[in-house]
Amino acid sequence: MAYQRGSLKKAKKKEGLTWVLHHRVGGKEQTPLVVGLVADFPTEDEASLEADRLGMRVRINCATSGTRRLRFDELAEYYLKVEFDPEVTASPKSANTKPILEHYIRDILIAEWGNQIAEDIEPLEIQRWFNGLHNKEGYAWTTVSKIRGIINRVFKVGIIHRKVSKNPVEGLETSTKTTYKAIKITPAQTLSILRSMMQNVLHFTLVFVVAATALRSSEVLALRWADILWEERKIRIIKARKKTGVDGDTKTRSSERDVPLGRVLAHYLREWLKQTPYAKPTDFVFPSIKESGRVPICASVFCADHLRPAAKKAGVVIPDGHRWGLHNLRHSLSNWLVNKAKENAKTVQGILDHARIQTTLDLYVDEDLDEMIAAQEKFLDAVGFQPGSVQ
Repeated sequence: MAYQRGSLKKAKKKEGLTWVLHHRVGGKEQTPLVVGLVADFPTEDEASLEADRLGMRVRINCATSGTRRLRFDELAEYYLKVEFDPEVTASPKSANTKPILEHYIRDILIAEWGNQIAEDIEPLEIQRWFNGLHNKEGYAWTTVSKIRGIINRVFKVGIIHRKVSKNPVEGLETSTKTTYKAIKITPAQTLSILRSMMQNVLHFTLVFVVAATALRSSEVLALRWADILWEERKIRIIKARKKTGVDGDTKTRSSERDVPLGRVLAHYLREWLKQTPYAKPTDFVFPSIKESGRVPICASVFCADHLRPAAKKAGVVIPDGHRWGLHNLRHSLSNWLVNKAKENAKTVQGILDHARIQTTLDLYVDEDLDEMIAAQEKFLDAVGFQPGSVQ
């Protein structure tokens, strides 16, 4: 069958006037593929380039390929299509994962293997490529292992859907060694960081909450005031903020939980509630003032512009290029509770929402709200905080 480019048309959608790509399979018109908003791609040429960037023309020709042997780019685009379809995938990827997966598939895998017939790629070629990614390109072994997992999944799905008959990645290995170590801070450094944030109550409270609860950044950004259960002394975690800018499911089902709300933490949250311009139950606890509270504060911008400089000023040694942000406060709390406060390991596991801990630390003790609050208060006492203690 001849190669088809499809036909770009404008269509009215709920989001606005949208470019769609019409195409046929076996002579029958198919559901048009959405390319993007006309506002983002004003001309047909720009929309055509975007369709190519998204691999849409590969996909529509892959759909008409019949028994033709697929190139790797066709196989990879087919994988992207089905991996997010709940009807054909047992555990479809989350919306948060989609742009990350598309980056690995299109910018790394297709860029290297796209034009080759998928079934003709030899295992030794791929193994040498994996080694070259680390030895020549400077990729961390953990990243190379992630790439191996993705290309392996591409071929596995291809076999299940009868697009290919073999998987050249099966049996290949990569190292899982990593040199990354999370930088942890002391209670004294935490206090210094918090003092430097006092001129901005929003920033102060955000850091305070994460330092005291070890919430993930996606969880703390999704908080609304209705999630703060004052009388019950807990914070309800039922959603997480996705990179796509919407609320979604928490990391796992067990991540839906209640986090302890001790006396000191409740005091500073109430102080922020009195001052925030967005105090309705449905408002974000940590809103973006720039966006008039419609979305939460941007964690990456906050960390780069405020938290990282404050940490360096507090004496935290952060090498250039090293990751450092809200998640490091989570590491620091767990490290202090286990190694300094000698807290019950099961209590710390509950605070951190870990599915499991090392067997040597797991005491098989049920989580207890009072114990978790006591552990939180112990840490804040070490930092030097009592209600109204920071002036």
